[in-house]
Amino acid sequence: MEGHVFLIQLVLILFSARVMGEVAAYFQAPSVIGELLAGIIIGPSLLNIVQLSDPVVLLAQVGIILLLFEVGLEADIGRLVSAGSKAAIVAVCGVVFPFALGFAVSYALFDLSLLTSLFIGSTLTATSIGITLRVLHDLKQQGSPEAQVILGAAVLDDIIGIVFLAVLYEFATSGSVHAWNAGRVLLFIALFFLLAPIAAKLISKSIKKWDENSTIPGLLPTMIVSLILLFAWVAYSLGAPELLGGFAAGLALSRQFKLPVGTWLNDSKEFVQRVEKQMRPIVHLFTPIFFVSIGLSLNLREIDWSSGTIWLLSGSLIVVAVLGKLLSGFCLFKESRFVQTAIGVAMIPRGEVGLIFAGVGLATKVFDESLYAALIIVIAVTTLVPPFFLRMLYAKK
Repeated sequence: MEGHVFLIQLVLILFSARVMGEVAAYFQAPSVIGELLAGIIIGPSLLNIVQLSDPVVLLAQVGIILLLFEVGLEADIGRLVSAGSKAAIVAVCGVVFPFALGFAVSYALFDLSLLTSLFIGSTLTATSIGITLRVLHDLKQQGSPEAQVILGAAVLDDIIGIVFLAVLYEFATSGSVHAWNAGRVLLFIALFFLLAPIAAKLISKSIKKWDENSTIPGLLPTMIVSLILLFAWVAYSLGAPELLGGFAAGLALSRQFKLPVGTWLNDSKEFVQRVEKQMRPIVHLFTPIFFVSIGLSLNLREIDWSSGTIWLLSGSLIVVAVLGKLLSGFCLFKESRFVQTAIGVAMIPRGEVGLIFAGVGLATKVFDESLYAALIIVIAVTTLVPPFFLRMLYAKK
């Protein structure tokens, strides 16, 4: 691709992402849905003025790594601990039920392959922390007891989901499902998460001192991005997805993450706040490229929409996706029906986390375009509808 062609395509990607994100927000829908629609509109599905080229794919990969860094940076381990066993119960149920139901529907009813069914089941385990936080904040319920359980469970869901994704990524790249491969990846992930926070803390100490003595502006975001990309490379070298490195770097630099030993390594709140403030514009610049690229990778013209299979599959997966997360709230037997329902509904949105799973499935050729389109429908419905039901639920209360 020639340079000037790439430049105008990048302009169209960023501009359409912003416009459609604003439109989605105006209708009180998550902005990621608007960014996904932007990719569908300007891509081969409709206008066909932007193609998914190698430079766009590379920028999208950087975007997803930075997005997972932000997820890790905002992960509140303290909330998870304070919510205690209730959050753990909801999180485990919110993973087990959707995974089992999604796998059963895909493998038994639609006769999909083992690896594809595992990917679909794992995609349905996702819960979007960002969307859940946005809805609870709008409802002024972020401090309620059920909100603490929801947020704690969503954090744990994300961690379990990242591990799932790393294992399935190994299966997809190796072309087979083996317990040995899964065990090896899990061992590497455990070692990575054990050592990465310590390494990140050590490096951040050097970055902080260097930033204090530097007279050149922009050192902090430059070095933090370098740290994130380094961790992404290490994660890939260990056989895990690059985005796992971004998540680990964000988790290590989170203001809520403290090392029990070597407390001198723990960063000051002022430094963490500066990292968050200076990294946010960079994250928000690159992450829309990822979501637009998902829409660009989908050619809706090539899908046989007259086939009943795609509608039957997406409809079945929507049912089990909603039911699986809704049941997670009812695992708290001693809570009131309102609290059970509110927790279950709040866990349903898949949002950007579900799109990450679907995108990895498409990139590794586990999903074809028809199956990918069915999952996009599932993610869109389970992302758009629950926030409205949650508003109605609290209004009724």
